[in-house]
Amino acid sequence: MTSNLILQTIVNLIITPLTNQNNLAMFKKYYCLSFLIFSFSFLVTRSGFAQSKMLSKGDAAPVFTAKASLAGNAFDFSLKDALAKGPVVVYFYPSAYTGGCDVEAHAFAELKDKFTAAGATIIGVSADDIQRLNAFSSDPQYCAGKFPVASDAGGEIAAKYGLAISPSKVGIKDVRGLELTHGFIPRTTFVIGKEGKIVAVFSSQTDHISPTDHVEKSLAIVKAL
Repeated sequence: MTSNLILQTIVNLIITPLTNQNNLAMFKKYYCLSFLIFSFSFLVTRSGFAQSKMLSKGDAAPVFTAKASLAGNAFDFSLKDALAKGPVVVYFYPSAYTGGCDVEAHAFAELKDKFTAAGATIIGVSADDIQRLNAFSSDPQYCAGKFPVASDAGGEIAAKYGLAISPSKVGIKDVRGLELTHGFIPRTTFVIGKEGKIVAVFSSQTDHISPTDHVEKSLAIVKAL
């Protein structure tokens, strides 16, 4: 069948139903239904089959890859590769260069050697872009080049763990006076065993713990694994 004939066939399939009022009504009905199904499927696919609720202890941790930064250098982080070496602490935080997140990053950097001694990898995840994270990861006051932080600008990774990213708000600035244009992921930490199962979860929203509590609780758990 030639390309012209194929095109004509497609046109006939679309135009013919429109010449009859009954067919037109049916066409509109099924077109709308198909559009709704397609839209829903697109949203689910875009979020990587987002969880309806936050994952909990005993759940399988969704593996992911993300653009990350360590000591100012961007690279591709793989959770699967990290788990092959031992347990992983995946901590989500709202934004680099903001009060609680800065304190949390500094605490993780200060205790990094103890996490390493326990065989654990640390990876921070936020909606910051990689340029902001390059600065944050190398900043001696915060990550200090001790551990990587990954960019989840669209919130796809957070969605897999059941975390909803809140929209950005006009006028909010970081500690350097720069406006924040990205959304915020709620401060939540997942400790994942090397077999890929979540062994602990804690959230500042639900557990009412401080940023440094996330660090200390994570360290205590990985030491006990």
